[in-house]
Amino acid sequence: MLIELSVRHFAIIEELTIPFESGLTVLTGETGAGKSIIIDAIGLLLGGRGSAEFVRHGETRAEIEGLFAVDAKHQAVLKAVELGIEANEELILRREITSQGKSICRINGKLVTLGILREIGQSLVDVHGQHEHQSLMQPDKHLRFLDQYATNKLKSTFQEYRELYERAQKINKQISALSENEQETAQRIDLLRYQLEEIEKAELKPKEDDQLEEDRKRLANSEKLYTLLRDSYERLYGDGQALDAMNDSAANLETASDLDANLKSLHESVSSSYYMMEEAAFSIREQMEQIEFDPDRLELIENRLAEIQQLKRKYGTTVEEILEYASRIEEELDTKLNKDDHLHSLHQELDGVLLDLTVEAKALTTIRKKAALELTEAIHKQLRALYMEKTIFEINIQSSSLDENKRMAAFSANGVDQVEFFISTNPGEPVKPLAKVASGGEISRIMLAIKSIFSTHQGVTSVIFDEVDTGVSGRVAQAIAEKIYTIASGSQVLVITHLPQVAAMADQHLYISKHESKDRVSTSVTGLKEKSKVEELARMISGVEVTELTKQHAHELLDLASQHKHA
Repeated sequence: MLIELSVRHFAIIEELTIPFESGLTVLTGETGAGKSIIIDAIGLLLGGRGSAEFVRHGETRAEIEGLFAVDAKHQAVLKAVELGIEANEELILRREITSQGKSICRINGKLVTLGILREIGQSLVDVHGQHEHQSLMQPDKHLRFLDQYATNKLKSTFQEYRELYERAQKINKQISALSENEQETAQRIDLLRYQLEEIEKAELKPKEDDQLEEDRKRLANSEKLYTLLRDSYERLYGDGQALDAMNDSAANLETASDLDANLKSLHESVSSSYYMMEEAAFSIREQMEQIEFDPDRLELIENRLAEIQQLKRKYGTTVEEILEYASRIEEELDTKLNKDDHLHSLHQELDGVLLDLTVEAKALTTIRKKAALELTEAIHKQLRALYMEKTIFEINIQSSSLDENKRMAAFSANGVDQVEFFISTNPGEPVKPLAKVASGGEISRIMLAIKSIFSTHQGVTSVIFDEVDTGVSGRVAQAIAEKIYTIASGSQVLVITHLPQVAAMADQHLYISKHESKDRVSTSVTGLKEKSKVEELARMISGVEVTELTKQHAHELLDLASQHKHA
């Protein structure tokens, strides 16, 4: 669960630290006070899309940090440990967004990528907002809901399917490339032949250019090199030069060592140095004798390097890259010259992969159909508790035909199934597409029913509902309140609500307000006790003026909520 959230310089929030409790936490307050901003902050902490616009005006960065208590075997902890992050039963997620829009993410103090923060964060908290209402209205999103419900059963089969699908896509792309029109093929063959002939004619050798560069440098500077070596040799071995002086010094020290034994080691050192320098002088002379003065050889090297440079401009930055390119185009040329044989081979390979792909696709369909029946029954059970007992909910699965003529066209990255939710809310009426017949209040209840089911499947530690009670009132509002409280009995739930029935169910009630100071607006959070809860519920009931009657209604709501909790 989320233990504590700290937010600094985020939108209209100057600085907030909010402790959270287990069970149901309700956030209420006037419109525009900053309730959704707190949920936005949590969303960013979980890896949501960031922007410099989130940084409070005049500040350099926004900072969001959350402390989570988790089981040591939770998938978030296991993933963190796998990534080399020290973790046990606590995870601290931190995200900073600079005024330039740059994100800095940390988990338990270790820098991580936004992708890793998102992967771990979204396994801790499930945030449900108005945009998910919209996803229920989009049939192309319904497959995702079904697969989310059946994720454990689908996992291995879906992985096998995806690997085969990617392989089939690759083969199909090769077939398409070989099946291009004859004119394009002939032009490509001519180009490949010309390029391959040009490279082969050069007879390149690995690292040849490096060796030639060294030879050119040496030959181009042969006169200068000779002069330097000759001068060095003369200074060492010429008449009256260094070696003569060292020889005299060694002779003097030898005589001195006969007079003082302590000077013997010094004599040996100088004498040894003399012989080493004499040997170096001989080596310098040998190097002088080996220096080439060969303008013709230099010209040949220059021409060869120019030839190699010309090839580099076309085929690669190094000789090795040019040779690798030659190898690739030789293979491509062979494929195109023997196109029919290669096409036949690729078609045979694709047929084999499609047979395996068909098996896996049918297995996915079977698993989905079974899961659809289970999910349908589970949703009906949830809807009965939300006063939609006469509603008929169906999951329609249509699968593409897998006849041989369609080949790749029948398959998509997710299989061969199209899923759409159908519903009938009135007795005697046939089921119709959910997106066409459901009202806003019905969509809210259906989504809540789905979330009630998924909260036990996903393994998340916290669930956040951002105004899921839109479009409902009366006894339906009470049913939604009881349903949310039921979810909270199994995991921490945070709810932004405008319904007093939901607020009355809170184990922790946080009031969000904003105030102005020094011409700046800031958001604050206050934990409400019993008297304050009554005042806030009365405000939510009346809307404008709080009367003694609305306070009585607030007391009644709290009493009813208490009775439900202890029933």
